[in-house]
Amino acid sequence: MEIIRLPGYTEEEKISIATKFLVPKKLKEHGLTTRNLKIGKTILQTIVQEYTREAGVRNLEREIGTLCRKTATQVVAKGKKTSINLTPAGLSKYLGVAKFSKDVERKKSEVGVATGLAWTEFGGELLNIEVITTPGTGKVSLTGKLGDVMKESAQAAISYVRQRWADMGLPKNFYQKVDLHVHIPEGAIPKDGPSAGITIAVAVISALTGHPVRRDITMTGEVTLTGKVLPIGGLKEKALAAHRIKIATIIIPKENEKDVAEIPENVRKKIKFIPVETMDKVIEHSFDKKFSFKKKKTAAKKTAKTRKTTPARRPSVSHLN
Repeated sequence: MEIIRLPGYTEEEKISIATKFLVPKKLKEHGLTTRNLKIGKTILQTIVQEYTREAGVRNLEREIGTLCRKTATQVVAKGKKTSINLTPAGLSKYLGVAKFSKDVERKKSEVGVATGLAWTEFGGELLNIEVITTPGTGKVSLTGKLGDVMKESAQAAISYVRQRWADMGLPKNFYQKVDLHVHIPEGAIPKDGPSAGITIAVAVISALTGHPVRRDITMTGEVTLTGKVLPIGGLKEKALAAHRIKIATIIIPKENEKDVAEIPENVRKKIKFIPVETMDKVIEHSFDKKFSFKKKKTAAKKTAKTRKTTPARRPSVSHLN
């Protein structure tokens, strides 16, 4: 038996399906008109983001049905001319407390905090990765209910950063006097996969150097010990998650550049994709222009400098007596 995985509907697709089919269907089933209950796109977007996290639209249909039943009850009690004015803030009166927290863009650039992207069965989500440093003996703590693959990815990212200590202007063996704590919030939710590698590396570099990570950029990609950025899956869902909260720049692996074509055109137009192959390029775009890895002098430059500073020797002359 072969399992075929199908991608879920995007948020725009869910809202379109609800507007054209689900809302008219439920209004008719409950004997209502648009005069009694008007469910606009803003209300549907709130339901999708805060009350349903699914690949399809079954739960979305149920929530619309709940709105219609409660409206029908009021119409019966008050008369056919009853009109319900729904607002996103007042939606909890009909559907209860929101089941899911809404993704929110970071308000400011912070030290030790980088925004990544995660793929889930219900679509893409933002992943804020936090790193702090404390005086210690080189201990590394990983928290946030991480799976084995993500733990290995974090270890690889930290090892890469340790290797580049000189390029970041850190003292040699700095890690022997500093403890690192890597945390991914919402610890009750299991998280796994290698695609947070470059995000963890950026957050660690930020915590060690004191340079804040740009708040208006997000990233996804696996990192190797030598600083190469490897491809990931679920780029479409991840891009839609960034688009949902209006983040307009995403760093992606170079090999995933071909997958951009699968993203809806209206989303592609509003997002700038930055394909990278190495961590050096990730660093270049993640921080402000004041911070970058120090460039090593090439052997040719060193040789030229030596020749310039060392006085030339005079050729020895042999005298024949």
